[in-house]
Amino acid sequence: MREWQIKRRERTRQLIELGGLVVKAGLAELADADRATLYGAFLTVAAKLRGEDREQALLYGSGKASER
Repeated sequence: MREWQIKRRERTRQLIELGGLVVKAGLAELADADRATLYGAFLTVAAKLRGEDREQALLYGSGKASER
């Protein structure tokens, strides 16, 4: 198998896994699977992770915020 095929399969697998997380979290159902809505939500999360509240957001996402 060629190197580009291996990389393509790895990327495809990653995208499928990330899509599974969207479904598992219930986001697809909550947004009626509207891609623009989901994209907007992801942009909001990305901005939060780039901001000053990064550590708090990461703690909340990992479930460790309740331990504090």
